[in-house]
Amino acid sequence: MKKALLYGFLMLSLLVNAQKKEKDANLPKGNEAFVEKKFNQAEAEYRVSEAKFEKKAKSSYNLGNAIYKQKQAAEAKYHYVKAVAKAKTRPERHQAYHNLGNCLMLEKDYQGAVEAYKNALRNNPNDEKTRYNYALAKKMLKDNPPKVGDDKNKDKDKKQKEDQKKNPDQQKDKEKDKQDQDPKKGDGKQENKPNETPQKQPTGINKQTVESMLDAVNNEEKKVQDKVNLQKVKGKPKPTEKDW
Repeated sequence: MKKALLYGFLMLSLLVNAQKKEKDANLPKGNEAFVEKKFNQAEAEYRVSEAKFEKKAKSSYNLGNAIYKQKQAAEAKYHYVKAVAKAKTRPERHQAYHNLGNCLMLEKDYQGAVEAYKNALRNNPNDEKTRYNYALAKKMLKDNPPKVGDDKNKDKDKKQKEDQKKNPDQQKDKEKDKQDQDPKKGDGKQENKPNETPQKQPTGINKQTVESMLDAVNNEEKKVQDKVNLQKVKGKPKPTEKDW
């Protein structure tokens, strides 16, 4: 009987010790630093808490708040999304969605902000701040509608740049093939040497006319050469005749 009581006491002690080990000491430390506006220190404590207790929504939510206070909305958004995924209660989901909407508003993603605030209201329809932000996001979305095709063009340009980085030689070959197929188009640029003006090619002159012009030039050159030769002959003294 005594052994059974001793065994039970030891098991109870182990359970208590295990619970103490599982206690999150970093979360309250982060909260204290946050209240004192030491957001860097709070962020560090919340990161440790989030790493140790991966399923705890409060760690991710508080970490998002600390990062948001440091004006890093893009990273804070990531942790709010994690908080939403971990949330087990409606208040937790409401707070995470509300702050996620704030981040999206700063990024001018009004469509995303509308959805975030809408989800926040689904978990707490009586929150006036969320209602106000939801109405503001809808107005901003109406005044700044997303342009149709912009996302597609951005994705297309991004894919082309990625392909060019992966296969630069292949891209050069494509550009060369295009120029070979249509040499007039080329790349739309004309390379000139320094201090040289590009000459316009004659238009409207057929082959026969060009040949006639060349013949005329050749004839003129021949006449000039004949005159020069004639002058040379006239200026040369005649040989003396022999007296037989």
